[in-house]
Amino acid sequence: MSNQILDALDPEQRTVATLLDAPVVVLAGAGTGKTRAITHRIAYAVSEGRYSPTATLAVTFTTRAAGEMRSRLAGLGVRGAQARTIHSAALRQCQFFWPQAYGVAFPAVAENTFGLVARAAHQVLGSSDTALVRDLDAEISWAKTSNVAPAQYVDVAESRSVNGASAAQVASVMTLYEKAKLTEGTVDFNDILLCNAVLLSEHPEIGETIRATYRHFVVDEYQDVSALQHRLIQLWVDGRPDVCVVGDPNQAIHSFAGADAGYLLRFASEYPAARTVRLVRNYRSTPEVIASANKVLRVREGSEGALRATRAAGPAPSFHHAADEATEASDVAEWLRGRHAAGTRWSELAVLYRINAQSPSLEAALTERGIPYTVRGTERFYDRAEVRQAILEFGRHSQRDAERPPGALLDAVLAGLGWKPEAPSGQGRQRERWESLTALRTMVSEEGERREAWSGEDAAAWLQERASWQAAPVADAVTLSTLHAAKGLEWDGVAIVGVREGMIPFVLAQEEPALSEEKRLLYVGFTRARRDLRVSWSASRGKATRSRFIADQTGGHAVAAPPRRTTSVKSRTCRVCGNPLHSAAERKLSRHADCEVAYDEDLFEALRAWRKQVAEETRMPAFVVFTDATLQAIAEAAPTTPAQLLRLPGIGQSKLSKYGEGALGVVRQHQES
Repeated sequence: MSNQILDALDPEQRTVATLLDAPVVVLAGAGTGKTRAITHRIAYAVSEGRYSPTATLAVTFTTRAAGEMRSRLAGLGVRGAQARTIHSAALRQCQFFWPQAYGVAFPAVAENTFGLVARAAHQVLGSSDTALVRDLDAEISWAKTSNVAPAQYVDVAESRSVNGASAAQVASVMTLYEKAKLTEGTVDFNDILLCNAVLLSEHPEIGETIRATYRHFVVDEYQDVSALQHRLIQLWVDGRPDVCVVGDPNQAIHSFAGADAGYLLRFASEYPAARTVRLVRNYRSTPEVIASANKVLRVREGSEGALRATRAAGPAPSFHHAADEATEASDVAEWLRGRHAAGTRWSELAVLYRINAQSPSLEAALTERGIPYTVRGTERFYDRAEVRQAILEFGRHSQRDAERPPGALLDAVLAGLGWKPEAPSGQGRQRERWESLTALRTMVSEEGERREAWSGEDAAAWLQERASWQAAPVADAVTLSTLHAAKGLEWDGVAIVGVREGMIPFVLAQEEPALSEEKRLLYVGFTRARRDLRVSWSASRGKATRSRFIADQTGGHAVAAPPRRTTSVKSRTCRVCGNPLHSAAERKLSRHADCEVAYDEDLFEALRAWRKQVAEETRMPAFVVFTDATLQAIAEAAPTTPAQLLRLPGIGQSKLSKYGEGALGVVRQHQES
């Protein structure tokens, strides 16, 4: 059995699977078979008697990945091992051990913290604007995963900006939020990890029990761990050598959530006996796609860290410019139709973009041409209300009518829920509900065709197992997804849209380390494609150039747009597209973040250098002088008088009296040079 397990691996993967006597760090590039390597490691260790399945914990960072790992382990004959997200594993331990430690049940987990944050924001800032609350909620999550308490936040938040709120205000919101949870008797998602860490560090007998239960660890996607997650894993492992961490620093794209790839890169130094194994043979993409992806990262082929293709040659990636977003979407739709006509299934095609706001024009273009599509969101398939209800009703019907074929049984259930074979017109929640139920029906129908004498009860049990694995069905439809949500997925053909300055890299990510993360995000997009890759950009809502990250692949170099002079005033409508503004940050710019207005980048950098000098002289955070959004507004307008400066959003009399003359001096000096 062990030979069969190892025969399926390449030399580097085999090293990962058989190196069981020391901590192992696996630096696994995109498409290099990391999941295969670590599942075969567990299976090999079990087959050799080195691992007890029930004492093995495989930690992932998405439920889908945990389900995939359980499925693969089952296929290798290993069913007792635990494959869970870090939050799921921690919650299970908290629910079991909390009563022993404190004599009460573990608090309920708040399903939605938005309302709590909104009330705290209104109390501190006098506003519960949706965008503001969303940003504050994300900042609270970042602080907790980074081990930053409310009392410490002001000291460490110098370089952070939260929708115009000061660091002190954010800290106050955090404090009120924690009090509200305490009053409600609930915990949030990140509290689960904090509470688990407390159990391990402050209750030695519980810590020993947990460590005796799980002795063998594999941790996937380690480039995505936060300070808190890294600390919890340390407490679980407790210095023992039987740990394997896997990740790819080139796919580190979640720093906004507190992730730090440094924990992956420093892991070997924390465990002196650790061995590092690199997986660089890419089994997913053609040499042409790999070469293009390597160019995005600016790594030379053959150098350390550069992916090496193993597949046969395919078409070169294509790069396209369109006059506007609508034309770009139309061109992509035609490309999708051409790929499908050439034999590629709709389900093997995807369109990726930077932000969700780019989706509607694509949806309209695909609907117009009758191309089926599904929008990949953050909600998991089996967590959708209509899917949960359908599975529950199917289970009940299968018990009452055991003789009826599963397909007919499910059709009766879906009809009772209002489902019809014809797709509803338009977009929105009604279509999403129809897509979910249709996908469930297709999944059961296809599985039924592969089985003989499949009963309704068998099908219900199969569905429950798939749900526990989060093994979502793949509809025969084009996938529309953000680049972030596409990580971990792959398709035969991928189109990436909006690859222009201001979108990739995003307008608010124009300096390091955010700039490098934007480059890695595009790299992730490129490496989702197995064979066909189409990259496009448009001059939507104003002038824009192709992204600097692809300039050397499209001929010539990206050129900054010429400066534009304007004396825009405060407005609640975008001065570029005329549509309503939604957040404080947008109102400060008087435009949407993705509405491109050309500005003098040299002037912007000169203003940033001046701001840094002022901040150092006054010993205060740079954003207190002016935020990046305000500096960008100054660079766009290039004011020369105090009156013109005062008309810009984000500048009042106080700011004008303190910093106005200095900012105007920078503008005048720049214009004279």
